Amino acid sequence: MPIILPANSAASGGFGVANSLRFDDGSSDNLSGTLSSGSGSDTKGTISLWVKRGHLGTNQAIICGKKSNSERVTVSFTDENRFEIQFIDTSNAYNWRSTALFRDTASWYNCIIKFDTGNGTATSRVRAFINNEEITSWSMQETIPNDLKIGFFNGTDGNTRVIGARGGSSTDKFFDGYIAEVVGINNSLNDNTDFGEVDEDSGIWKPIDVSDLTFGTNGFYLDFESSGALGTDSSGNGNNFTVNNLTSIDQSIDTCTNNFATMNNLLLSVASLNFTDANLTNNGNSSSTWRTMYSTIPVLAGKWYFEIRINKTKTSDPNNFIIGIQDIGQVFQAANTAEIQSTSRGYGYRGNGGNKANNTTGQGSSYGDSYGSIGDIIGCAVDLDNHKLYFRKNGTYQNSGDPTSGATGTGSAFDLATGVTYVFGISSYYDDDRHSFNFGSPPYSESGGNSDGNGYGNFAGSVPSGYYSLNTKNLAQYG
Repeated sequence: MPIILPANSAASGGFGVANSLRFDDGSSDNLSGTLSSGSGSDTKGTISLWVKRGHLGTNQAIICGKKSNSERVTVSFTDENRFEIQFIDTSNAYNWRSTALFRDTASWYNCIIKFDTGNGTATSRVRAFINNEEITSWSMQETIPNDLKIGFFNGTDGNTRVIGARGGSSTDKFFDGYIAEVVGINNSLNDNTDFGEVDEDSGIWKPIDVSDLTFGTNGFYLDFESSGALGTDSSGNGNNFTVNNLTSIDQSIDTCTNNFATMNNLLLSVASLNFTDANLTNNGNSSSTWRTMYSTIPVLAGKWYFEIRINKTKTSDPNNFIIGIQDIGQVFQAANTAEIQSTSRGYGYRGNGGNKANNTTGQGSSYGDSYGSIGDIIGCAVDLDNHKLYFRKNGTYQNSGDPTSGATGTGSAFDLATGVTYVFGISSYYDDDRHSFNFGSPPYSESGGNSDGNGYGNFAGSVPSGYYSLNTKNLAQYG
């Protein structure tokens, strides 16, 4: 099915979504709203939202409508990574669970669910679409009782709506990833084209402006554009949500119209690596062994910039890690186990001794200062047009590097292979090593305020002229 791909031509022009909200399942992030009035239909309505997944392999609720007596309907991903809609009445559960798996953490999915539990045809009481394609193959499709309540719109029973969780308790299937453009429309089975359109050049499904829709009684629209009031309902109905465990840091510019790179939890040398902050923070694993993690959105051309912040290190050896880039082909050849320093087309900057790392140029070749103190910011500028690589430590380019020097590669010390597709990454040894990754939308408070030439990103250091943060809009223009 169509997905928002790195080369997505839908990234240029058209309607733009400014913000999403980043959810961390380990922090129990969610939004909740209780309906105190309004007798909207509790059997018919349409929900549309965009999601980009973080963690896989766990039960994660995207949105839930819950009645005061615990009746509810939950839209979620299962621990098998299937899309699921579950209805629960006072005594039974009725599950619709997709045959298809949804394991792509690099792309955005648009989920549209149309509820009509009063429909005389049982199989038409709910319809679900992912990126405009209807799910018609269900591994489980239990009969939904006639007129079963959906819990999203009728306020007479004190219904609660929850985004990013099932209902707010400690075991309630918290979501991990990004959610954008959350729309609820009461008593209407809207056309998909009310929420999106097919890009005429790429054929990719993309969002459109929904602000002029009629949302109905207790309908809602969350665009997450107010960092100080993330639960604001922009539908005009005033159905604001309560913000639980989310802060302004969780407002992101990674959206369904400008998809930013994150770390790729399907491309890991150690399966037990613990990512948080929707795949932007590495919290180690359970043993001391070399482990490598790589980014989404590989690049073949252009000039790109990203940063890594050191959050924690092993006290006895605080800088046993390597930041750099790797040929994605060599990653696949090594079954994801190749450290940056171990291959001919992996290039990095080593914390221990500040040396450059590449097995064809020497593990110990002199390059720059050592790093590894908590709070260190390492910037990486990669020039794939001139095949050069530069690193900065806390604002200073190492080896007197000048990323704007072009083909001369002043101070680069790295001559990259040509015709190679690269991913960014880090190799580290100890479980105590912790890092956060900033491709433009940092998961931590960043006061630098430095963006690229197109105005994207928030970096600690200034982005070199001609270099860009790694997102689909920049990739469509410069990649």
